Amino acid sequence: MAKFRFKAVDSQGKEVSSTVEADSQQAAIAKIRAMKLTPKAIGQVREDAVAAPAPAAADKPKKKKGSLDINIKMPRIFKQRVKQKDLMVFTRQLATLVDAGLPLLRGLRVLHRQCQNETLKEAIGGMIDTVETGNTFSESLANYPKIFNQLYVNMVRAGEAGGVLETVLNRLAEFMEKGEKIKNKVKGAMTYPIVVLVAAIGIVVFLMLAVIPKFQQIFDDLLGGEGMPALTAAVIAFSEWVQVYWLFLFAAIAAVIVGVKLAVKTPVGSRLRDRILLRAPGIGQLNQKTIVARLTRTLGTLLSSGVPVLQALAIVKETTGNSLFTKALQSVHDSVKEGEGMTAPMGASGEFPPMVVSMVEVGEETGALPEMLIRVANTYDDEVDNAVAAMTSVIEPIMIIFLAVVVGGIVVAMFMPLISIIGTIGGGAGA
Repeated sequence: MAKFRFKAVDSQGKEVSSTVEADSQQAAIAKIRAMKLTPKAIGQVREDAVAAPAPAAADKPKKKKGSLDINIKMPRIFKQRVKQKDLMVFTRQLATLVDAGLPLLRGLRVLHRQCQNETLKEAIGGMIDTVETGNTFSESLANYPKIFNQLYVNMVRAGEAGGVLETVLNRLAEFMEKGEKIKNKVKGAMTYPIVVLVAAIGIVVFLMLAVIPKFQQIFDDLLGGEGMPALTAAVIAFSEWVQVYWLFLFAAIAAVIVGVKLAVKTPVGSRLRDRILLRAPGIGQLNQKTIVARLTRTLGTLLSSGVPVLQALAIVKETTGNSLFTKALQSVHDSVKEGEGMTAPMGASGEFPPMVVSMVEVGEETGALPEMLIRVANTYDDEVDNAVAAMTSVIEPIMIIFLAVVVGGIVVAMFMPLISIIGTIGGGAGA
């Protein structure tokens, strides 16, 4: 039989920490509840998890003469970052192993051996050591806040307390996969217009600095700078301005970018940016749907995993990524804390679509709020997919037309005087 260390609460609300022997984690939870205790966290204790004594000096291997004992640690800035995709794969694989019946420690060791990301591998090694000493899995996760956020840690803690860790891990994996899918679709939709815009800017700069000056010299020699069409004169004037002030132009663009980045870090700038992103024509509704889908899925997943509603709202509030929704969720949190419902403050905020408010109201009335929130998230995920596809189909031809008008306009402006010159030369030859 295995030994499990647990934390629980008795009937008087006092926290109790002790150990219990059982065949499995579920059996251990059953024993704890038979003791009239409510489990909060539980983890398996390895019998051999005893710190080994340090080897004596005589037992240490002697260094060879002339050898160097160098232990170089990479600076933190050069450490490999744990991407969302790496964490998603780790969670899915751990859920599969635990669901297949492998003990948690054995599953972590398997993933530690095959992990390619050095930072995540180091974290898994630390978690193995922490769990071996009798701490819970959620406590080991909390030691790495830059990798595992509050959402992750609290869901695992709820899963351990309820004895459904494998279910919670599966929900976490599905949650991250959904979020990554939506993020990739939005990124994919924005990639094409950005590439076309950068290409257009590059082509225009090249024409202004390298091509237009040569045409200008030809026109000056043949026309003496007189009799040029207005479009040609405007293009040449712009080219001359770019040649003189190109350094100032790039400095101004860089200053604007840096200024905007600094401004959005202030509370006023952040609120202004978030308001523009939600109210801007075209992308406003897409941003709103994306945020609503993410926060309803997060809240529904937390509630269905056993996290208390106030704690779940506090976590979701920190993960919205938009100050307007953060303020709205703070009102919802305060309302629930006062013993009222979620529907009134959600509707009063004006940030949530009426359909979402109505479905949350039905969920509260029927006691099926987690399921209703997941249903809302699925609906809005589909709407985001459709909106991204529609936006992509519209943006592509618009960007092609934009590029054709800009480059084509410059080409036409340069050929208009040439046609006049050719006509003049032809007329002179005929005379």
